[in-house]
Amino acid sequence: MAMTMHNPVHPGDILREYLGSVTVGEAAKRLRMARSTLSRLLNGRMSFVAPMSLRLAAALGTEPGMWLDLQRQYDLSKTRTGPLGRESE
Repeated sequence: MAMTMHNPVHPGDILREYLGSVTVGEAAKRLRMARSTLSRLLNGRMSFVAPMSLRLAAALGTEPGMWLDLQRQYDLSKTRTGPLGRESE
């Protein structure tokens, strides 16, 4: 059984930690993606999907499933606390 985090952060916050002091522009070049795409990921305005997870895993030495699991936990948390979630009743 997978462990579920309470109030998980968006995976973009974790990606920002992986990037350290590298600028968004430089990181985007290294990851071969548009700067705007990386910015949206880092700022929580875009979800992590399978192709992006594969790209990040290859570049950062992580597991692709890690990024997808973080996104899933974030999405579930937001859904649970949103207008349709049980915790909002």
